[in-house]
Amino acid sequence: MALRDRLRGILRIKDTPHRLAIAFAVGVFIGMSPLLGLHTVLGIALAWIFRWNKIVTMTGVFVTNPWTIVPIYTFSTWVGAKCLGVTNIIPDIDWSNIRFVSILSELESLLIPFILGTTLVGLISAILGYFIIYSAVKKAHKYAK
Repeated sequence: MALRDRLRGILRIKDTPHRLAIAFAVGVFIGMSPLLGLHTVLGIALAWIFRWNKIVTMTGVFVTNPWTIVPIYTFSTWVGAKCLGVTNIIPDIDWSNIRFVSILSELESLLIPFILGTTLVGLISAILGYFIIYSAVKKAHKYAK
């Protein structure tokens, strides 16, 4: 099911606009978090703990997917680097002696910008997502009456 179809489906769910919007917003934040590989588990766990609609939460999580994760993480790392004043964003990698350990050590300077950037971009995206879903659900529920 396409993301667009899932978003339309949110408008038909019988729950308060606030609960649906918060479930979506938390999902977006989790999806953009630096915890790659744990997004789905965290989304389901939080939806279960707080009794949010799991489909809505997972729709937010899946805003990031294999097609969007690289641009989102790249942009987020750039934002984090700008916030921290990091000027040399692209490290010099010795491609003739490339090994997994050497790549990790070269990219270590981007870890803090990555964590900060994904947190900031995720937070801003979640806030925007909350207001967009809240107003859309409120309008849809109003017209459904």
